[in-house]
Amino acid sequence: MSILVTPETRVLVQGITGTFGARHTRLSLDYGTRIVAGVTPGKGGQRFDGRVPIFNTVVEAARETGATASVIFVPPPFAADAILEAVDAALEVVVCITEGVPVADMIRVKRAMEGRPTRLLGPNCPGIVTPGDGPGRQSGCRMGIIPSHILRRGHIGVVSRSGTLTYEAIWQLTQRGLGQSTCAGIGGDPVFGTSHVDILKMMNEDPDTHGIILIGEIGGTSEEDAAAWLREHGRKPVACFVAGASAPEGRRMGHAGAIVSSGKGTAQAKIDALRAAGASVARLPSEIAEALIRIM
Repeated sequence: MSILVTPETRVLVQGITGTFGARHTRLSLDYGTRIVAGVTPGKGGQRFDGRVPIFNTVVEAARETGATASVIFVPPPFAADAILEAVDAALEVVVCITEGVPVADMIRVKRAMEGRPTRLLGPNCPGIVTPGDGPGRQSGCRMGIIPSHILRRGHIGVVSRSGTLTYEAIWQLTQRGLGQSTCAGIGGDPVFGTSHVDILKMMNEDPDTHGIILIGEIGGTSEEDAAAWLREHGRKPVACFVAGASAPEGRRMGHAGAIVSSGKGTAQAKIDALRAAGASVARLPSEIAEALIRIM
């Protein structure tokens, strides 16, 4: 099993004809992802690389191909409308890779999504992947930009605010012979679709996930919320790393949401909360996998 996406998930790509979207669509197709449609307004009726039909709207693409999930590679000014188009089409999972989406736009998206069944990951995230177990580790589902060559099918779930540290954790696990069940990047923006707690709940219920790596960073309260949930409900070993221990107050570090403000959202506060909840906390990025091995 896995969470949110499987090798059978039928995926459409919004922004499939852009340079970035096209590159990662090809990589995902090569990995075995079932990309059944692309969406670029004004280019309906064409085919991407001769193998994926392109439609003008998400509603049309979903109706004609049975797509249930979308990955978005469109410029920041149009990303919010792309998300809402996917929500209006009642897609189950939407992954927004786009960085730099205006906060006001995301507030509008969050309000519009209230009570809707669509699950949004991002924006400003590396996506989600359920590794495959076929020849050459193919036949998985890769929605986003996580490098496929570092993946290995297994039983460790990864949830992270940081794209780069997601890759680091996956590679460390693979190097130690520990494969992944599902790896989910939730993004580092102040207004986002899915939290650490949301993913932890799903991984906690997934019988194929035996251990979890949680990666956080300064700013916001997602990690403290995760710690509170783990303390009450966690049933599986969890290892954590929180980036930004040396970040000065008031200065944004990397992601738009990575900022310590008025003494809140510090790395140490998050580390203390996670450790108190029973998680194994890595001191350095290079020790993430070892922290999990210790607690398992």
